[in-house]
Amino acid sequence: MSKKSIVSDKIKELATEIYKKILGKKQPKLSSPIRSLSNVKFDPKKGYFELLRGKKERTLTASTVKTFAQTLKMMGLSKNLIETDDIATKREAYYVSKNWGDARFIEQPESDTVMDDVEAMFGVNREQLGFIPEEKGGDIAGKLIVIDKDPDTGKEIRIDCTKMGTGAYSIPSSVEHLKFETNAKFVLAIETAGMYQRLVKHAYWKQANCILISMGGVPTRACRRFIRRLSDDKKLPVFVFTDGDPYGWLNIYRTLKVGSGNAAHLNEYFCVPKAKFIGITPQDILDYKLPTHPLKEVDIKRVKDGIKNDPFIQSYKEWQKALDLSLKLKKRAEQQALAQHGLNYVITKYLPDKLKSDKTWLP
Repeated sequence: MSKKSIVSDKIKELATEIYKKILGKKQPKLSSPIRSLSNVKFDPKKGYFELLRGKKERTLTASTVKTFAQTLKMMGLSKNLIETDDIATKREAYYVSKNWGDARFIEQPESDTVMDDVEAMFGVNREQLGFIPEEKGGDIAGKLIVIDKDPDTGKEIRIDCTKMGTGAYSIPSSVEHLKFETNAKFVLAIETAGMYQRLVKHAYWKQANCILISMGGVPTRACRRFIRRLSDDKKLPVFVFTDGDPYGWLNIYRTLKVGSGNAAHLNEYFCVPKAKFIGITPQDILDYKLPTHPLKEVDIKRVKDGIKNDPFIQSYKEWQKALDLSLKLKKRAEQQALAQHGLNYVITKYLPDKLKSDKTWLP
Protein backbone atom coordinates (compact mmCIF):
# COMPACT_ATOMS: atom_id res chain seq x y z
CA MET A 1 0.00 0.00 0.00
CA SER A 2 1.36 3.44 -0.95
CA LYS A 3 1.99 6.20 1.58
CA LYS A 4 -0.80 8.23 -0.02
CA SER A 5 -3.30 5.35 0.32
CA ILE A 6 -2.35 5.03 3.99
CA VAL A 7 -3.01 8.75 4.52
CA SER A 8 -6.36 8.50 2.73
CA ASP A 9 -7.35 5.56 4.95
CA LYS A 10 -6.34 7.49 8.07
CA ILE A 11 -8.56 10.41 7.02
CA LYS A 12 -11.52 8.06 6.43
CA GLU A 13 -10.92 6.36 9.78
CA LEU A 14 -10.95 9.63 11.72
CA ALA A 15 -13.96 10.97 9.81
CA THR A 16 -15.89 7.76 10.53
CA GLU A 17 -15.03 8.00 14.22
CA ILE A 18 -16.31 11.60 14.37
CA TYR A 19 -19.49 10.63 12.48
CA LYS A 20 -20.24 7.80 14.92
CA LYS A 21 -19.74 10.06 17.93
CA ILE A 22 -22.15 12.63 16.51
CA LEU A 23 -24.74 9.90 15.85
CA GLY A 24 -24.26 8.74 19.43
CA LYS A 25 -24.82 12.33 20.62
CA LYS A 26 -21.28 12.57 22.00
CA GLN A 27 -18.89 15.49 21.48
CA PRO A 28 -16.19 14.57 18.94
CA LYS A 29 -12.62 15.79 19.47
CA LEU A 30 -9.68 16.54 17.22
CA SER A 31 -6.19 16.25 18.72
CA SER A 32 -2.87 17.46 17.31
CA PRO A 33 0.60 18.11 18.75
CA ILE A 34 1.49 21.57 20.07
CA ARG A 35 3.87 22.91 17.45
CA SER A 36 6.29 25.24 19.24
CA LEU A 37 9.76 25.31 20.81
CA SER A 38 8.13 24.84 24.20
CA ASN A 39 7.06 21.34 23.12
CA VAL A 40 10.32 20.02 21.66
CA LYS A 41 13.51 18.48 22.95
CA PHE A 42 16.93 18.37 21.30
CA ASP A 43 19.33 15.47 21.48
CA PRO A 44 22.63 16.32 19.71
CA LYS A 45 23.16 12.61 19.00
CA LYS A 46 19.94 12.48 16.96
CA GLY A 47 20.47 15.96 15.57
CA TYR A 48 16.94 17.32 15.25
CA PHE A 49 14.10 18.76 17.34
CA GLU A 50 11.74 16.04 18.57
CA LEU A 51 8.17 16.56 19.71
CA LEU A 52 7.28 16.14 23.36
CA ARG A 53 3.83 14.95 24.40
CA GLY A 54 2.06 18.30 24.55
CA LYS A 55 -1.25 18.15 22.68
CA LYS A 56 -4.00 20.58 21.86
CA GLU A 57 -7.54 19.28 21.65
CA ARG A 58 -10.43 20.83 19.79
CA THR A 59 -13.84 19.67 21.02
CA LEU A 60 -16.90 20.39 18.91
CA THR A 61 -18.79 23.17 20.71
CA ALA A 62 -20.72 26.26 19.65
CA SER A 63 -17.53 28.35 19.90
CA THR A 64 -15.31 25.91 17.94
CA VAL A 65 -17.79 24.78 15.30
CA LYS A 66 -16.27 26.91 12.51
CA THR A 67 -12.66 25.78 13.05
CA PHE A 68 -13.84 22.20 13.54
CA ALA A 69 -15.73 22.35 10.24
CA GLN A 70 -12.75 23.93 8.48
CA THR A 71 -10.50 21.12 9.69
CA LEU A 72 -12.91 18.47 8.42
CA LYS A 73 -13.28 20.26 5.07
CA MET A 74 -9.48 20.48 4.72
CA MET A 75 -9.28 16.74 5.43
CA GLY A 76 -11.95 16.16 2.76
CA LEU A 77 -10.05 18.26 0.23
CA SER A 78 -6.88 16.30 0.99
CA LYS A 79 -8.66 12.95 0.56
CA ASN A 80 -9.99 14.09 -2.82
CA LEU A 81 -6.54 15.25 -3.97
CA ILE A 82 -4.98 11.93 -2.95
CA GLU A 83 -7.64 9.80 -4.64
CA THR A 84 -7.55 11.79 -7.89
CA ASP A 85 -3.73 11.98 -7.87
CA ASP A 86 -3.93 15.78 -7.98
CA ILE A 87 -2.21 18.61 -6.12
CA ALA A 88 -3.12 22.04 -4.77
CA THR A 89 -0.92 24.90 -3.67
CA LYS A 90 -1.57 26.44 -0.26
CA ARG A 91 -3.01 29.47 -2.05
CA GLU A 92 -5.34 27.30 -4.15
CA ALA A 93 -6.56 25.49 -1.01
CA TYR A 94 -7.44 28.88 0.47
CA TYR A 95 -9.50 29.78 -2.60
CA VAL A 96 -11.22 26.37 -2.71
CA SER A 97 -12.56 27.19 0.77
CA LYS A 98 -14.57 30.06 -0.71
CA ASN A 99 -17.07 27.33 -1.70
CA TRP A 100 -17.41 26.16 1.92
CA GLY A 101 -20.07 28.65 2.96
CA ASP A 102 -19.70 29.72 6.60
CA ALA A 103 -16.62 27.48 6.93
CA ARG A 104 -14.64 29.50 4.36
CA PHE A 105 -11.37 31.14 5.37
CA ILE A 106 -11.26 34.95 5.49
CA GLU A 107 -7.47 35.18 5.11
CA GLN A 108 -4.83 32.66 3.98
CA PRO A 109 -2.95 32.48 7.34
CA GLU A 110 -6.09 30.84 8.77
CA SER A 111 -6.03 28.26 5.99
CA ASP A 112 -2.30 27.61 6.43
CA THR A 113 -2.71 27.04 10.17
CA VAL A 114 -5.50 24.50 9.69
CA MET A 115 -3.46 22.74 6.99
CA ASP A 116 -0.50 22.53 9.39
CA ASP A 117 -2.79 21.16 12.11
CA VAL A 118 -4.07 18.43 9.77
CA GLU A 119 -0.50 17.60 8.78
CA ALA A 120 0.57 17.29 12.43
CA MET A 121 -2.58 15.37 13.34
CA PHE A 122 -1.70 12.56 10.93
CA GLY A 123 2.09 12.85 11.35
CA VAL A 124 2.72 13.30 7.63
CA ASN A 125 4.08 16.09 5.46
CA ARG A 126 1.72 18.29 3.49
CA GLU A 127 2.96 16.89 0.18
CA GLN A 128 1.53 13.50 1.24
CA LEU A 129 -1.77 15.29 1.82
CA GLY A 130 -1.66 16.64 -1.75
CA PHE A 131 -0.63 20.18 -0.82
CA ILE A 132 2.49 21.80 -2.25
CA PRO A 133 4.25 25.08 -1.42
CA GLU A 134 4.07 28.17 -3.63
CA GLU A 135 7.79 28.83 -3.47
CA LYS A 136 10.35 26.83 -5.40
CA GLY A 137 12.85 24.65 -3.62
CA GLY A 138 16.18 26.27 -4.47
CA ASP A 139 18.75 26.55 -7.29
CA ILE A 140 21.68 24.21 -7.90
CA ALA A 141 24.92 24.39 -9.88
CA GLY A 142 28.02 22.22 -9.80
CA LYS A 143 29.22 18.66 -9.90
CA LEU A 144 25.94 16.81 -9.66
CA ILE A 145 23.78 14.71 -11.97
CA VAL A 146 20.15 14.52 -10.84
CA ILE A 147 18.24 11.50 -12.14
CA ASP A 148 14.53 12.33 -12.47
CA LYS A 149 11.64 10.67 -14.33
CA ASP A 150 9.58 11.81 -17.28
CA PRO A 151 6.04 12.25 -15.86
CA ASP A 152 4.47 10.91 -19.08
CA THR A 153 6.67 7.90 -19.91
CA GLY A 154 8.31 7.14 -16.57
CA LYS A 155 11.70 7.01 -18.30
CA GLU A 156 14.76 8.32 -16.48
CA ILE A 157 15.99 11.83 -17.25
CA ARG A 158 19.58 12.73 -16.42
CA ILE A 159 20.09 16.40 -15.52
CA ASP A 160 23.72 17.54 -15.46
CA CYS A 161 24.05 20.56 -13.16
CA THR A 162 27.43 21.47 -14.69
CA LYS A 163 25.69 22.24 -18.00
CA MET A 164 23.19 24.90 -16.97
CA GLY A 165 25.11 27.78 -18.53
CA THR A 166 24.31 30.91 -16.55
CA GLY A 167 21.11 29.31 -15.24
CA ALA A 168 20.50 26.62 -12.66
CA TYR A 169 18.62 23.41 -11.88
CA SER A 170 15.60 24.16 -9.70
CA ILE A 171 14.66 21.71 -6.93
CA PRO A 172 11.13 20.37 -7.53
CA SER A 173 8.44 20.38 -4.84
CA SER A 174 8.77 16.60 -4.36
CA VAL A 175 12.25 15.07 -4.23
CA GLU A 176 11.74 11.54 -2.87
CA HIS A 177 12.03 9.86 -6.28
CA LEU A 178 15.27 11.58 -7.30
CA LYS A 179 18.62 9.81 -7.57
CA PHE A 180 22.09 11.36 -7.61
CA GLU A 181 25.50 10.91 -9.17
CA THR A 182 28.44 13.05 -8.04
CA ASN A 183 32.14 13.06 -7.26
CA ALA A 184 31.94 16.39 -5.41
CA LYS A 185 33.65 16.75 -2.03
CA PHE A 186 30.94 18.77 -0.31
CA VAL A 187 27.72 20.77 -0.58
CA LEU A 188 27.78 24.54 -0.03
CA ALA A 189 24.34 25.95 0.87
CA ILE A 190 24.19 29.74 0.42
CA GLU A 191 21.70 32.20 1.86
CA THR A 192 21.52 34.96 -0.75
CA ALA A 193 20.89 34.72 -4.48
CA GLY A 194 23.50 37.45 -5.05
CA MET A 195 26.31 35.49 -3.42
CA TYR A 196 25.20 32.30 -5.15
CA GLN A 197 25.31 34.09 -8.53
CA ARG A 198 28.84 35.35 -7.83
CA LEU A 199 30.06 31.85 -7.05
CA VAL A 200 28.33 30.46 -10.16
CA LYS A 201 29.65 33.26 -12.38
CA HIS A 202 33.22 32.36 -11.44
CA ALA A 203 32.55 28.59 -11.44
CA TYR A 204 33.60 28.24 -7.82
CA TRP A 205 32.20 24.71 -7.91
CA LYS A 206 35.01 23.73 -10.32
CA GLN A 207 37.72 25.24 -8.15
CA ALA A 208 36.41 23.68 -4.94
CA ASN A 209 34.92 20.49 -6.48
CA CYS A 210 31.55 21.07 -4.82
CA ILE A 211 27.81 21.50 -5.33
CA LEU A 212 26.35 25.00 -4.86
CA ILE A 213 22.80 25.37 -3.59
CA SER A 214 21.01 28.71 -3.27
CA MET A 215 18.57 28.58 -0.35
CA GLY A 216 17.01 32.00 -0.98
CA GLY A 217 16.53 32.78 2.71
CA VAL A 218 14.98 30.18 5.03
CA PRO A 219 15.14 27.02 2.87
CA THR A 220 11.90 25.42 1.78
CA ARG A 221 11.07 21.91 2.93
CA ALA A 222 11.89 20.61 -0.55
CA CYS A 223 15.30 22.30 -0.41
CA ARG A 224 16.02 20.91 3.06
CA ARG A 225 14.89 17.41 2.07
CA PHE A 226 16.95 17.56 -1.14
CA ILE A 227 20.11 18.53 0.77
CA ARG A 228 19.44 15.85 3.39
CA ARG A 229 18.91 13.11 0.81
CA LEU A 230 21.94 14.18 -1.22
CA SER A 231 24.14 14.34 1.88
CA ASP A 232 22.98 10.94 3.17
CA ASP A 233 23.04 9.12 -0.17
CA LYS A 234 26.48 10.37 -1.21
CA LYS A 235 28.02 10.80 2.27
CA LEU A 236 28.73 14.47 1.59
CA PRO A 237 29.48 17.10 4.25
CA VAL A 238 27.23 20.18 4.10
CA PHE A 239 28.56 23.67 4.78
CA VAL A 240 26.19 26.60 5.24
CA PHE A 241 27.12 30.19 4.32
CA THR A 242 24.75 32.92 5.56
CA ASP A 243 24.84 36.55 6.58
CA GLY A 244 26.24 37.34 10.00
CA ASP A 245 22.98 38.23 11.69
CA PRO A 246 20.43 36.60 14.03
CA TYR A 247 18.15 35.73 11.11
CA GLY A 248 20.96 33.89 9.33
CA TRP A 249 22.05 32.04 12.47
CA LEU A 250 18.78 31.32 14.25
CA ASN A 251 16.27 31.08 11.41
CA ILE A 252 18.06 29.98 8.25
CA TYR A 253 20.88 27.82 9.63
CA ARG A 254 19.07 26.47 12.68
CA THR A 255 16.03 25.48 10.58
CA LEU A 256 18.19 23.70 8.01
CA LYS A 257 20.25 21.84 10.60
CA VAL A 258 17.73 20.77 13.26
CA GLY A 259 14.31 21.92 12.04
CA SER A 260 11.74 24.11 13.75
CA GLY A 261 9.30 23.91 16.61
CA ASN A 262 6.39 24.52 14.23
CA ALA A 263 7.22 21.44 12.14
CA ALA A 264 8.68 19.25 14.89
CA HIS A 265 6.56 16.28 13.76
CA LEU A 266 8.60 16.21 10.54
CA ASN A 267 12.06 17.43 11.54
CA GLU A 268 13.54 13.94 11.40
CA TYR A 269 13.20 14.05 7.60
CA PHE A 270 13.48 17.77 6.83
CA CYS A 271 16.74 18.70 8.53
CA VAL A 272 20.46 18.20 7.91
CA PRO A 273 22.11 17.20 11.21
CA LYS A 274 25.55 16.93 9.55
CA ALA A 275 25.53 20.60 8.50
CA LYS A 276 28.28 22.92 9.72
CA PHE A 277 28.16 26.72 9.78
CA ILE A 278 30.95 28.48 7.85
CA GLY A 279 29.08 31.75 7.28
CA ILE A 280 29.74 35.14 8.80
CA THR A 281 30.21 34.84 12.57
CA PRO A 282 30.55 37.66 15.13
CA GLN A 283 34.24 36.75 15.33
CA ASP A 284 34.54 37.16 11.54
CA ILE A 285 33.31 40.72 11.89
CA LEU A 286 36.42 41.41 13.98
CA ASP A 287 38.90 39.16 12.15
CA TYR A 288 38.01 40.36 8.66
CA LYS A 289 37.31 43.97 9.73
CA LEU A 290 33.93 43.88 7.99
CA PRO A 291 31.61 46.86 7.46
CA THR A 292 28.59 46.39 9.73
CA HIS A 293 25.08 47.55 10.54
CA PRO A 294 23.81 47.96 14.10
CA LEU A 295 21.67 45.19 15.55
CA LYS A 296 18.02 46.23 15.63
CA GLU A 297 15.89 45.79 18.73
CA VAL A 298 14.22 42.80 17.09
CA ASP A 299 17.68 41.28 16.48
CA ILE A 300 18.72 41.72 20.10
CA LYS A 301 15.46 40.19 21.28
CA ARG A 302 15.93 37.26 18.90
CA VAL A 303 19.45 36.58 20.19
CA LYS A 304 18.44 36.80 23.85
CA ASP A 305 15.47 34.55 23.21
CA GLY A 306 17.72 32.05 21.43
CA ILE A 307 20.16 31.91 24.33
CA LYS A 308 17.36 31.54 26.87
CA ASN A 309 14.84 29.29 25.12
CA ASP A 310 16.32 27.53 22.08
CA PRO A 311 17.24 23.90 22.91
CA PHE A 312 19.71 23.88 19.98
CA ILE A 313 21.67 26.89 21.24
CA GLN A 314 21.56 25.57 24.79
CA SER A 315 23.25 22.37 23.59
CA TYR A 316 26.32 24.06 22.09
CA LYS A 317 28.68 26.35 24.02
CA GLU A 318 30.20 27.50 20.73
CA TRP A 319 26.87 29.05 19.70
CA GLN A 320 26.31 30.55 23.14
CA LYS A 321 29.74 32.19 22.95
CA ALA A 322 29.10 33.49 19.43
CA LEU A 323 25.71 34.98 20.36
CA ASP A 324 27.16 36.56 23.51
CA LEU A 325 29.79 38.25 21.34
CA SER A 326 27.04 39.40 18.99
CA LEU A 327 25.26 41.12 21.89
CA LYS A 328 28.53 42.67 23.02
CA LEU A 329 29.34 44.03 19.54
CA LYS A 330 25.72 44.98 18.78
CA LYS A 331 26.63 44.61 15.10
CA ARG A 332 25.65 42.45 12.13
CA ALA A 333 27.34 41.94 8.77
CA GLU A 334 26.14 40.72 5.38
CA GLN A 335 27.85 38.16 3.14
CA GLN A 336 28.43 40.93 0.62
CA ALA A 337 30.43 42.94 3.18
CA LEU A 338 33.41 40.78 2.17
CA ALA A 339 33.43 42.78 -1.09
CA GLN A 340 35.17 45.57 0.85
CA HIS A 341 38.34 43.55 0.33
CA GLY A 342 37.59 42.94 -3.37
CA LEU A 343 34.61 41.58 -5.28
CA ASN A 344 36.07 38.07 -5.42
CA TYR A 345 37.71 38.04 -1.99
CA VAL A 346 35.06 35.52 -0.93
CA ILE A 347 36.40 33.11 -3.57
CA THR A 348 40.14 33.75 -3.28
CA LYS A 349 40.44 34.12 0.49
CA TYR A 350 37.36 33.81 2.73
CA LEU A 351 35.90 30.46 1.67
CA PRO A 352 39.30 28.73 1.21
CA ASP A 353 40.36 29.93 4.69
CA LYS A 354 37.10 28.80 6.27
CA LEU A 355 37.11 25.38 4.65
CA LYS A 356 40.69 24.73 5.82
CA SER A 357 40.12 25.73 9.43
CA ASP A 358 37.46 23.68 11.18
CA LYS A 359 38.16 25.67 14.36
CA THR A 360 36.24 28.56 12.79
CA TRP A 361 33.15 26.43 12.09
CA LEU A 362 30.11 26.49 14.33
CA PRO A 363 28.20 23.26 15.01
